[in-house]
Amino acid sequence: MSRNRRNTLDILEAEAIFVLREVAAQFERPVMLFSGGKDSIVMSFLAVKAFYPGKIPFPLMHIDTGHNFEETLAYRDDWMRKIDSNLIVRHVGDSIRQGRVTEEAGPNPSRNAAQTVTLLDALAEFKFDCALGGARRDEEKARAKERFFSFRDRFGQWDPKNQRPELWNLYNGLKRPGEHMRVFPISNWTELDVWQYIQREQIALPSLYFTHQREVLRRDGTILAIGPHNQPIGRETVERPAPARPRAGPRRWRIS
Repeated sequence: MSRNRRNTLDILEAEAIFVLREVAAQFERPVMLFSGGKDSIVMSFLAVKAFYPGKIPFPLMHIDTGHNFEETLAYRDDWMRKIDSNLIVRHVGDSIRQGRVTEEAGPNPSRNAAQTVTLLDALAEFKFDCALGGARRDEEKARAKERFFSFRDRFGQWDPKNQRPELWNLYNGLKRPGEHMRVFPISNWTELDVWQYIQREQIALPSLYFTHQREVLRRDGTILAIGPHNQPIGRETVERPAPARPRAGPRRWRIS
């Protein structure tokens, strides 16, 4: 790794730690969102560094879709023990059973959109005024408009025209009751930065990220991993192919 790349990672790390400390200073009840993905893992690792030798001064929260792999959940619980952090878990399945949201129909129902309702309910339940997320600006065009401190109204909505200017390193966390902030400490990181930081800091990841053998099925040109929510339909058959790894989300796979 080149010296320039090391310097870049140091700058990004320092920036993220500064944002994390600003959140702890400005908000009464912040929470860090945790999914078990690499970005949220890096963000929680940075939080450990930001507040060492003390503990992370806010809880972590996982919005569980119910479609997670066992490896991800096992890693989540083990990681919480390692960083000695309090974890809150709220389930999308509970929101569905309570009639708060309707599950998609069809053979491949996704609960990604339904997570929003569960998240907003959890923020209201615990009266959190700030939610830290691992989104990055390079992920999609809409993300490029996000600020570090992203204001959300009392309905949890984001209006790009109603965001505060961020001059130098000054962040405005003022809000009214019922409103909250979403804060993204690794906004300026790229995908490559995240992976190189993981390599530099030797951060352990869920085994799901690495090529391994797994039973799969093929449906509509997509390789799906076998699990409680993915079972053969009709004439579909279970395959145990060449080593596979996840590509576009935790339920779609690519044969290596």
